[in-house]
Amino acid sequence: MSASTQPRKPSLRKRLIIVIGAVVVLFVLVIGFNTFKGIMIGKFMASMSNPPQTVSAMKAEYQTWQPHVEAFGNVRAMHGVDLSFELAGLVESVDVKSGADVQKGQVLMKLVDAQDRAQLAALQAAERLAELTAQRSKAQLAVQAISKAQYDTDMANLKSAQANAAAQAALVAKKTLRAPFSGRVGIITVNPGQYINPGMTVATLQQLDPVYVDFTLPQSSLDKLRVGGRVEVTADAYAGKVFAGTVSATDPKVNTDTRNLGVEATLPNPDKLLVPGMFTKVAVDSGSVQRYLTLPQTAVTYAPYGDTVFVVHDGQPPAHDADGKPVPSKQQPAADPPGGHGKPEPSHYVEQVVVTVGPRRGDQVAILSGIKEGDLVVTSGQLKLKNGTPVNINNSVQPAFDPNPHPVEQ
Repeated sequence: MSASTQPRKPSLRKRLIIVIGAVVVLFVLVIGFNTFKGIMIGKFMASMSNPPQTVSAMKAEYQTWQPHVEAFGNVRAMHGVDLSFELAGLVESVDVKSGADVQKGQVLMKLVDAQDRAQLAALQAAERLAELTAQRSKAQLAVQAISKAQYDTDMANLKSAQANAAAQAALVAKKTLRAPFSGRVGIITVNPGQYINPGMTVATLQQLDPVYVDFTLPQSSLDKLRVGGRVEVTADAYAGKVFAGTVSATDPKVNTDTRNLGVEATLPNPDKLLVPGMFTKVAVDSGSVQRYLTLPQTAVTYAPYGDTVFVVHDGQPPAHDADGKPVPSKQQPAADPPGGHGKPEPSHYVEQVVVTVGPRRGDQVAILSGIKEGDLVVTSGQLKLKNGTPVNINNSVQPAFDPNPHPVEQ
């Protein structure tokens, strides 16, 4: 039995060695394959991680800014009134057309006043008789032909007759409606023959040049507000048109409910485009003129950790190794030669920069720090960018850059 078992031991050891060797070789092959695959995937991802993007860009340049405070206001006529008669009566004539421009004192409307005029004529005749009697009494008193008491009675009768005639003349005048000032008449709906009650509005008259614009400002703006300051007014009815004026008055107290101050601006209105009651937007100049680096608001990416912009640089983006460290330029792969078959590389790349933004006006924003004049800044397409992204610049379409934009009328 011992003789038969002795030759089998070397055979088992050999087989065990072969199995162990095969397992080691298998592990080496698996590890090598995985390592090779990781390297190849890393190279592939490195080549595809930052493809070139197309963006629009604009140079940061200084612009002059006039600080202003914005508010909403309402147009008010310098003189405006609803006209009515003090007396009741029938309308005899309407002497003005709706919407006509009239002068101060011009007759607008009359009531029937024939009976009043007849009574005025009788009182004027009595006044004339009293005047003649007073003249005779004066002459007779001079030669002692009448007593002083008779003379005083005749003079009192004269004054009474004059007062009666004047009162009747005033009554007749009230039957004629005249323009109290120059302006534009509104739509007239009264017709001849219509009965008018006292105080009933028969027409409106508004003086349209110049006009007032009333608005309110918060009390925090008091230090920036001054009488005579420049005001710019816009109205939705006239897109793109700006009406200039000046601050003419301010309320002497602040409203305790809103903590706002009432302000009045005076605007020339020679074309009579602004009418009372119109809603307007008001910009009041405040402070001295400033100069800011100016960009479109779309160029800034706003975030809680800081506002940023992408600055465009010339050349190829710097390469980085697997640890994120910059690779020296001599180790960077060379670009394809002009006659090669590779795709041409973009000649610009971007760098994300933190900036401090200042005031805004319209489509523009002021940049206080972070960039300098002449820097080329991306204005659209930032969502697909990160540090080092190569870019192609296409400025065929640029974002809005208007300091005073207006809605587009459809």
